[in-house]
Amino acid sequence: MAVLYNEAYKPHDPALERAWQKYKPDAAFGIANMHRATFDEVKKGRDFADRRWEELPDDRDLAIEAEAWYLHDLAKQLPATWAASYTKNELLALGYNTGAGNMLAFTRGATPGAQARSYLEKLHANWGKAKAAVGGAH
Repeated sequence: MAVLYNEAYKPHDPALERAWQKYKPDAAFGIANMHRATFDEVKKGRDFADRRWEELPDDRDLAIEAEAWYLHDLAKQLPATWAASYTKNELLALGYNTGAGNMLAFTRGATPGAQARSYLEKLHANWGKAKAAVGGAH
């Protein structure tokens, strides 16, 4: 949920997203701001495998399901232990933001850049809202 709050930095109006796509074809879609390649990879073998990335702006449930599965897939890639001082949730958020390869580099002690550090700061700021929204701990 905190990742969804992090991704709320842009308006999530379907018409606006499609208009923006004309100017920036590699932009992300839906309330979880998912890129086409990520969506196409995540949907493989899932109950939404027949769905299209272009549907994300119109279907919030699909966007959230794809986000949840992507976080699940990232979690499966984490090593049992890591040298960095990040929590699992922090690493997953970093992976969502920067990709699996960077997430794994962070587990080995690589230092996130300014944008990734900003993403973590926003994540921490959103944990309270996320906890309240889902009624659980982060």
